[in-house]
Amino acid sequence: MKLYLVPTPIGNLKDMTYRAVEILNSVDIILAEDTRTSGKLLQHYGIGTQMLSYHMHNEHKISDGIVKRIEAGETMALITDAGSPGISDPGFLLTRKLIENGLEVESLPGATAFVPALTVSGMPCDKFIFEGFLPVKKGRQKRLEFLKEETRTIVFYESPHKLLKTLADFKTHYGEQRQVSISREITKLYEEHFRGTVTEAIVHFEHKKPKGEFVVVLGGVS
Repeated sequence: MKLYLVPTPIGNLKDMTYRAVEILNSVDIILAEDTRTSGKLLQHYGIGTQMLSYHMHNEHKISDGIVKRIEAGETMALITDAGSPGISDPGFLLTRKLIENGLEVESLPGATAFVPALTVSGMPCDKFIFEGFLPVKKGRQKRLEFLKEETRTIVFYESPHKLLKTLADFKTHYGEQRQVSISREITKLYEEHFRGTVTEAIVHFEHKKPKGEFVVVLGGVS
């Protein structure tokens, strides 16, 4: 009668923990964001546990049923395509419903993209805020303006086709000299880190087409 939140590798398969493998082998059901992606991971580790698709498009529809199954005695694990469930991925809604029903949720420590990007940025990481993905349209400019006087380091996730737009927004709201550290493909073969001003970052990625998933670390107001 428990749900485990189990992080999975964000790139390098060796970042899977022994405990994560043990739990995925022992639960009754694995809730997977994409069963095809997760199937490759499970096959790599010889995990034969049955999977059930659980993602942002069906979580509101099936979460109540999952709660009832766990209430009835099943133990489940939630995994996403990469990283820690609930961090810019499904997990929050189900966790809240289980807690509201007095059921146990246990979260394992493990892979997530923003922590290595933050610690390798060279910017202060004793105090920081995690913003995840900025709104695409509605509320975007308001959110950017809200963060204008933030003194702590700010961490964002960004997709390759929106990276330059986000950097242009940073230049508009925060100035061309604000420091950024931009990490891509963390733990993967082509892992890279760019560090410099917002303007320098724009020039860099105008000449080098953004590819992969990005973590953008923005310096706070000094």
